[in-house]
Amino acid sequence: MKSANFELLRAKWPELADLGGFAEAYAYADPASALVKLRLYAENLARDIYRDHQLPKPDLATFVDLLNGQAFTAITPKTVLDKLHALRVYGNKAAHGEEAKAQNALWLLREAHDLARWLLVKTGLAKPANIAAFQPPAPPQAAQKERAQFLEKLAAQEAQMDALLQELEAARNNVAVAEKKAAELQALAAEADAASNALHFDEATTRSRLIDNQLVSAGWNVANEGANTGEVGKEVEVSHQPTESGIGYADYVLWDDNGNPLAVIEAKKTSVDPEIGGQQAKLYADGLEKMHGQRPVIFYTNGFDIWIWDDAQGYPPRKLYGFYSKDSLQRLVSYQRKERQTLDSVLVNDAIVDRLYQFEAIKRVAERFGGKHRRALVVQATGTGKTRVAIALADLLIRAGWVTRVLFLCDRRELRKQAKNAFNDFLSEPVRIVSSRIRANATERIFLATYPAMQKVFQSFDPGFFDLIIADESHRSIYNVYGDMFRYFDCHQVGLTATPVDFVTKSTFRLFDCEGLLPTANYTLEEAIDQDYLTPFEVFEHTTQFLRSGIKLDTLTKQQIEQLEEQGEDPSHYDFTSEQVDKAVYNKDTNREILRNLMENGLRDATGQAPGKSIIFARNHQHAVLLARLFDEMYPQYGGKFCQVIDNYDPRAEQLIDDFKGAGVNDELTIAISVDMLDTGIDVPEILNLVFAKPIKSPVKFWQMIGRGTRLCPDLFGPGQRKTIFRIFDHWGNFERFEMGYRPAEPVAGKPLLQALFEERLLLAEVALQKE
Repeated sequence: MKSANFELLRAKWPELADLGGFAEAYAYADPASALVKLRLYAENLARDIYRDHQLPKPDLATFVDLLNGQAFTAITPKTVLDKLHALRVYGNKAAHGEEAKAQNALWLLREAHDLARWLLVKTGLAKPANIAAFQPPAPPQAAQKERAQFLEKLAAQEAQMDALLQELEAARNNVAVAEKKAAELQALAAEADAASNALHFDEATTRSRLIDNQLVSAGWNVANEGANTGEVGKEVEVSHQPTESGIGYADYVLWDDNGNPLAVIEAKKTSVDPEIGGQQAKLYADGLEKMHGQRPVIFYTNGFDIWIWDDAQGYPPRKLYGFYSKDSLQRLVSYQRKERQTLDSVLVNDAIVDRLYQFEAIKRVAERFGGKHRRALVVQATGTGKTRVAIALADLLIRAGWVTRVLFLCDRRELRKQAKNAFNDFLSEPVRIVSSRIRANATERIFLATYPAMQKVFQSFDPGFFDLIIADESHRSIYNVYGDMFRYFDCHQVGLTATPVDFVTKSTFRLFDCEGLLPTANYTLEEAIDQDYLTPFEVFEHTTQFLRSGIKLDTLTKQQIEQLEEQGEDPSHYDFTSEQVDKAVYNKDTNREILRNLMENGLRDATGQAPGKSIIFARNHQHAVLLARLFDEMYPQYGGKFCQVIDNYDPRAEQLIDDFKGAGVNDELTIAISVDMLDTGIDVPEILNLVFAKPIKSPVKFWQMIGRGTRLCPDLFGPGQRKTIFRIFDHWGNFERFEMGYRPAEPVAGKPLLQALFEERLLLAEVALQKE
């Protein structure tokens, strides 16, 4: 792909030349694609540096991991790092659906050209004076139809570029990495700095463009070339400064509609730590407060790193990933500062929670927030009302003036549906499902989203959009898979998990700022059972020799299991030899034995004639279908309605879950064969039997699955006859694997209705004969 500015790279870095050329071609016709190509350009440039200097890098490293690598940052000038980060940030935003503008593509093309110049000078392939100046691509003159044809032609050419990138990555992976000594790194750093200094990069322009565009991304009206608007002032004169004239000039002031300052921004060089600007920004804030009677929020930045300091509320400075929008700053300055009450002065709503441990959890979180901490972790056994605690906490913070917008995150749509129903039951606040970008002045208070849905759109919000995030099921994968989302939003955050403390990882504690690996609040399964808030379980181990031999196929270590979980993967999918697993899992005789065991030894419903509500945990869709077909063959009298598969392959899955809960159209559905959908979060108190028809490797998931049966269920067997125990059938030695103690079950098969009726009649006949 020929270009005006990047052909100078073609001889040694053809992929960079192609990516730069594509970015030029797309700049006007499709700015979003241009930004994505520039991000790829920056990432490949970084990977080339790793390859050429044989720098060590982490396995499966993301782009940001590469830029933050210790050896890479040691040899790369700060000005160059900032340009790479700028291409990364704007490329990510374009990839996540944020509106892209041609003017952004144009100035970032210039930054990419600066990187090309630096690369050539650093490697000695060119001198600064011999490199042509950047030439902005000309606006297209073609008609709309011709532009469409042009874009189609570019898309076809991208296939060749993708093939080149794949070949290049394979070559990079084959490069041997040698450990770098400090002297070697210093020499490389000096070489890179010399190239940067020789090019005289215009830091001020880069910085102002970064800041201006970040403000525009947050919805502010920013003028070009240092001009002012009614919302954003530049080089604003501020009185009461410690200068000879008593006057200073703030780099930026963000104004409210009434002319009062909402925020002041101090900008430092990109090569300088932004924290150096903190004290200067505070002096400007002091002066603006004296001039206008309103203290602005303090921001200071070098164009890439941004810090916020809300000293009016007593918070220390903290790092941000973008500027607040005008709406978010207005809520902070005009509402929260004025309306916020101390949390111990507001009572918890006992119509939402009514148990001592729930009040205790809310109290602990409130105390932590009152102490100026912004994150908390609540560990609470499944079935003890984590969602109610979340709702009561949100209600408390709303009434105390701390919060106006709450985001509740959960794993799946079914759990989101349950959460929505719960919020509607206890709060009168409007609720909104997040599946796309939302306007900055949205009026709803409660927002619900699944982790995957929010991951796609979170960068379209400004960092101050939410005041509270509550993350349900905050276990290992949340840190690595969704960690950026939590670091992006600048608000109070609460993690909820049912995973026992011993299985909560250091990364999760770290994400929620829990020192000493201690959660903010902790209520265990054992405590809940002892206090009669949860139902105990008993285990019936009925593992055939065929499956027992399969248990010995375990190969993953504890560390490997933890690593997979941190990546959001199920370790069970990465263990065993596939042929051996298939042979064990899909053996029809073994599966018939599993089904027969449940039907004969499962805890019975109120009639005593059939098993009560039961979940069979299958390995995958194929296994689930096999179990369902075998059940219908063995028990045709149930007409196909008693036992059904519930998984993501069925578009009726949510309706089937309603059926299983007794709130749908098929009230005969009693045995649900689950593939992941019922493993976590689903609340069906009537469950009496759980069948582990697959090996479980994740202790986190294991505890979540056990939690499906722990819910209390009053009057299950008639008035005053509640559920007192549930039964687990472990066919794969999972309790043995996790070395857990348990109460063994000694099932006694129930009598069929006809047999019981016959025996009663026989007893009556005997009594009658005796009387005669």
